[in-house]
Amino acid sequence: MKVILLEDVKGQGKKGEVANVSDGYARNYLFPKNLAVEATAGNMKVLEKQNQVKKQKKQIQIEEAKQYAAEIEKLTVEIKAKAGEGGRLFGSVTSKDICETAEKKYKMKLDKKKVVLPEPIRELGVKHLEVKVYPGIVAKLKVQVTEE
Repeated sequence: MKVILLEDVKGQGKKGEVANVSDGYARNYLFPKNLAVEATAGNMKVLEKQNQVKKQKKQIQIEEAKQYAAEIEKLTVEIKAKAGEGGRLFGSVTSKDICETAEKKYKMKLDKKKVVLPEPIRELGVKHLEVKVYPGIVAKLKVQVTEE
């Protein structure tokens, strides 16, 4: 019997997939627990419609993420920090500092977990960092550390 899975079912498939299962398994386990519905012509049309809506939403999210990435690339986040001889900082600049400065100055919310900072910035100068905006979409952020 062909069924459309409403939830992820171990060993059968993921939500929204069409699976071929035995009649008894479907009637005695999947249907009573609302894990699946029978794959009739009407249910298949509903599934196709849902998949189209998901694709459209994903496309919209990707477009918004690209616009957001373009905005991020225009920014130059300037952070002032105390420095000693040779441009070495007392302490360091972290992704949290970068996100807070960007929010105060540009009203741009960045997630500190999505700012790729291999190691904290410990010297004056300009750094180009990556910001993960959406899976597969990465923006370059320019961070300038100047002396206080």
